[in-house]
Formats: sequence, structure tokens, C-alpha cells
Amino acid sequence: MARKAAGRPQEETLSLWKREQALLKTLVVDRDTEAWQRDLAFSGLQRVGGVDVSFVKGDSVSACASLVVLSYPELEVMYEDCRMVSLTAPYVSGFLAFREVPFLVDAVQQLREKEPRLMPQVLFVDGNGVLHHRGFGVACHLGVLTDLPCIGVAKKLLQVDGLENNALHKEKIRLLKGGGDSFPLMGGSGTVLGMALKSHDHSTKPLYVSVGHKMSLEAAVRLTHGCCKFRIPEPVRQADIRSRDYIRRTLGVQGAPALRPERSKKAQRPKACPQGASEEPAEDGKVCAPPPSSSPPPGWAGPPALLATHGLQSSVPWLGRAEQRQRPSSWGPQPAPPPGPRA
Repeated sequence: MARKAAGRPQEETLSLWKREQALLKTLVVDRDTEAWQRDLAFSGLQRVGGVDVSFVKGDSVSACASLVVLSYPELEVMYEDCRMVSLTAPYVSGFLAFREVPFLVDAVQQLREKEPRLMPQVLFVDGNGVLHHRGFGVACHLGVLTDLPCIGVAKKLLQVDGLENNALHKEKIRLLKGGGDSFPLMGGSGTVLGMALKSHDHSTKPLYVSVGHKMSLEAAVRLTHGCCKFRIPEPVRQADIRSRDYIRRTLGVQGAPALRPERSKKAQRPKACPQGASEEPAEDGKVCAPPPSSSPPPGWAGPPALLATHGLQSSVPWLGRAEQRQRPSSWGPQPAPPPGPRA
């Protein structure tokens, strides 16, 4: 029997979530922090990650959280971790992170502890970063909590700060000629919140790229284009494909509608290190070099310390077991999240 997600939280909970977002937003870094980000060819970048949460069809509680790591620039899967989870928080527009990020943080932390040599140097997130109602979307939230560079990549425009999917916006899209072309998304406040990117020569719909954490918008757009074999960046695309396949294999049911398959199942299989935790070297004997550091820098107090100074405890477990979270019994039933921008 299909289950429904928890209903809308009480206003007190939403107020706490807003406070948490506002505090963690102060930790966001919107500039390049790594040498490879400032190199036009991204020399030194070897591993790119992607995350996704896929739902069981007809069930807005059961989902599969996935983390994949791909080699760069080959874009071949070298690690994947898919796990079934029960979403304990309801979907509320603008607060997607409180529903999904706990499980993604947990996946990143397990990789950091078990296979540090495979840690991604950057994460692609299916959702927005600073292009958000309060300037702190799911890509920012995940980046701050994992202390990893993050890029938000959305398939639909989140209409905030005066941004509208109107005739003028559609005309700008029409003028994008080839893959890599883009135009800035400037809000009514005069701030550039992201870029609309034509990610592939044959794509008719742009991607909306925004800074998540520890990366400039210019570098984020270039890397997003460099990771696109098709319209969707390969790290996110593979995380989506594999999470839905995991649902089918584990439960014998379908996930929500998947991305359009643009190549064969055989071509989508990982070349090495399938289903995570493999000690085998990559294909052709290649062994990936470890990242400069797989843990937060020394002296970095992190989000928990910041929140504690303001009398708050993170809604996202820090180095904890996300699966053990319990939702307040006061939350009633709610239908599955509506289609639209992930915020």
C-alpha cells in the first residue's frame, strides 16, 4: 500500500528551518577555493560526484538516495552507493534540504570514512544553490554540511527575486545557439543568481546553474557544460538512472519517471567500483589519486558549532544516521511533492 509523506510542519518548525538556513547561509563561499577551479582545463580535477533522491512510484515516503562518483574528464562511474530511505520530513517549497539532505550527507560521510581515495572533489546537485527564495537552496545546504564544492543544476526556473519565465526569458533562450552558450539570471535586486546554460547542441531547454558552495559561478557553468554528454550533467544523470534501477531491483516496482534513456543499459553500467566499497582499481589498472584532504580543514568548527551558539540544533544530523530520524506525530498526511523547480 502506498504511503503518503508527512503533512506541512507547524509554523514553529518552519520558523526554525528559516533560522537554520539564515545561519548556515553565512558559511557559503561563492568563490573558487581550489587550484583546479581556476584552470581553464580543470587540471587536477579527477573525481566529480552527483546525488539524487528517487521516489517509489505512488509512495512519497519510500525513496532511494544515491551518490555516484565519476572520473573526470572520462565521466566513467567509479563508485556508487544506493540505499532505500524513508523520508521523515514533508515537502515544503523552499525547504527541500530538510527532506532530502540528511540522507545525502550520510552517504558522503560513509564514503569519506570507508573510501577516502574516491571522495569527489565537487558535487552536482539536482536543485538550486543561491538561486533560492532565501539564497540558500539544497546545493548550498549540502555543500556547507559536507564542506565540499557544490553546484546546483535545476531543470526548471525558480521564479524568485523578480525572475520570470516570461516572453523575454523565452526569447533569450531562443537566442542560445550552441552548447555552452548562456545568459545571466539577474534578479530584481540586481544580483546575478545563476546562469541559464544551453548544455548540449541539440537541447532546446536550458539548465539553470547556480553556486552551491566553494566555487564561482563562472567555473560552475564551465564545469557543468564539460560534464554534459546529453542535456543533464552526467553525475546527476547517472545518480538518477542508478537510483531508479536500484528501486526496481530491490522492490520490484518502478521509480518515478526516469530521465529519457539516451544510450543502452550496457553503456550505463559502471566501468569499475560498482555499488561502492570496491577495493579494485579502476579500469585498465588506473588507480585514482586521493584528494588533497577528505575531511574538513583543521580548525573548521562547522555548522553544528555555529548553530549551537544561537541555541539551535541542526535539523540535518551531522555525522549521524539519517535513517533514524523521526517525524513529529503532529504532521498529517500530504500528497507527493508537485512537479516543478526543486527548492
